[in-house]
Amino acid sequence: MYKKTSGGKMSVTPKDILNKKNLDKRVNVEVIDLSNVTVRDLKFNGDNYEEYINLCSLLENVSSCQISDAYNGISHRSGTIKSIKPINNLKVWGSIFTVETLSDDWGTSALAIDCASEGEILFFKVDNDDKAIWGELASTCAKNNGIKATVIYGAVRDLDALLYMDYPVFASNFVPNAGLALGLGTLNQSIEVEGSIINPGDFFFGDESGIVVIPQELFNKTMISTLEVKLKESNIIKMLNDGMTLGEITGLR
Repeated sequence: MYKKTSGGKMSVTPKDILNKKNLDKRVNVEVIDLSNVTVRDLKFNGDNYEEYINLCSLLENVSSCQISDAYNGISHRSGTIKSIKPINNLKVWGSIFTVETLSDDWGTSALAIDCASEGEILFFKVDNDDKAIWGELASTCAKNNGIKATVIYGAVRDLDALLYMDYPVFASNFVPNAGLALGLGTLNQSIEVEGSIINPGDFFFGDESGIVVIPQELFNKTMISTLEVKLKESNIIKMLNDGMTLGEITGLR
């Protein structure tokens, strides 16, 4: 609702703006404007409506493959961590909350759920995959807390439940056994996974093909390049449907 300031004037709160904005609005890929987007625009904050809508319009229409291609063109890196695979094939994106712990310590998972902010993605580095640090109960709690997904360089369990939950999970392995509620890990510190440094706030995108992590300082350039990749591939598909061959389009014939 509108509130009076100390001078008696009516002010508008972020909640007022949220209620008046259609956050489900999307624009056509051909007219998406990403010139001013940052990783902070993954969330609507009351002041970034245009950036948020344009960013969602892109991310809902691209894949991890296209983002990886775009990032590779900028940094000569793929952004992927090949050993981490989708568990339930759900698409998700957001900013990362990092966690590091041991495989016998699922208690750190509970602490991470309580400390992460709504809309973030939990990214765990675990020393090995001998024991699971995540399962049905953790996924249920995380989803209820507004966390968007969980990514584990390590093992999960309870696949009978995770496969059918509307909560994205990515992991290196799955096993039936778990450790103890020790809570001895570290939260929201830089981690290194397969030679890649992942910092809190970096961008994560995951889908059926795998995962991509983009440093937040290269987020804008990567999103702009991803849009270019998307438009180029859409044009190629149109040419294929019009009867041209891939060899003809690429100049190999």
